[in-house]
Amino acid sequence: MERRDYTLPHAGLNLHVTEWGPADGRPVVMLHGIRGYGETFAGVAAALQPAFRVIAFDQRGRGRSDWDPHRNYYTDTYVGDLLAVADTLDLARFDLLGHSMGGINAIVFASQYPERVGRLVIEDAGPGAFDTSPGATRIRGELVSTPAHFDSWEAAGDFMRGLRPSVTEAARQQRLASMLKPADGGGYTWRYDHAGIAATRLNPELSRLVDLRPHVAALQCDTLVLRGSRTDYLQPAMLAEMQRLNPRIADIEIAGAGHYIHDDQPEAFNRAVRAFLLPSAPAAAARIPDPDERTTRP
Repeated sequence: MERRDYTLPHAGLNLHVTEWGPADGRPVVMLHGIRGYGETFAGVAAALQPAFRVIAFDQRGRGRSDWDPHRNYYTDTYVGDLLAVADTLDLARFDLLGHSMGGINAIVFASQYPERVGRLVIEDAGPGAFDTSPGATRIRGELVSTPAHFDSWEAAGDFMRGLRPSVTEAARQQRLASMLKPADGGGYTWRYDHAGIAATRLNPELSRLVDLRPHVAALQCDTLVLRGSRTDYLQPAMLAEMQRLNPRIADIEIAGAGHYIHDDQPEAFNRAVRAFLLPSAPAAAARIPDPDERTTRP
């Protein structure tokens, strides 16, 4: 699979971009979550070959992108970053996928720039999930309790295992490789701006928080929401409200997955994304059964 890594300057920061697939493939941009990174989409990028040019960038403060010295980690800023990346790469129209925080950013971008987005995939995000869900409470607690330093890689692995017990060890190690860097004086520290992101998430400027409902209602593209059956984030009532607001929204519930569907059930996630994004794919709602379930469904 072809791969290209480079940086794009924007607003005084350098944003790290990774592309997979042919340069003339159908473009799809992917946005990670609050403590994520572009590399997290390597698996689905492989599954989309050879038809797609997959573009994922480390959003400001994460991965190999620069940290924002002003801690400007808000939806409007992320949307501006996405617009700058799309314009710089001459992406007149592209498909868009976003997980969690990236899903929020994707919804707002697609509502504000409907002519730019062909199809939209939202992984476990929606109105209220960021604010009132059990998952939002969990994330806030994790931001408070996360240590700034680890004495060893093994200690970091133990911590990550406690946070993400459902993901495979291979996925966990990929996370560590993308999220940690050697610390001055030994050990490891976070590659992402943990202190800045935590401060913005825990004590935000209230005027910059986004009500997603009007953005969901304004979506003009076919949209697929992927929800993990075991998630603590996007609740069923929240998904139902999204579909009440906009009849173009289809959904797939992926059994056996929590909030990180692409880590918990990668094959089912990749299959659902590919089927939806391909031009001939139906957008009908479905439920992908848990491989451990014994009930047979037609």
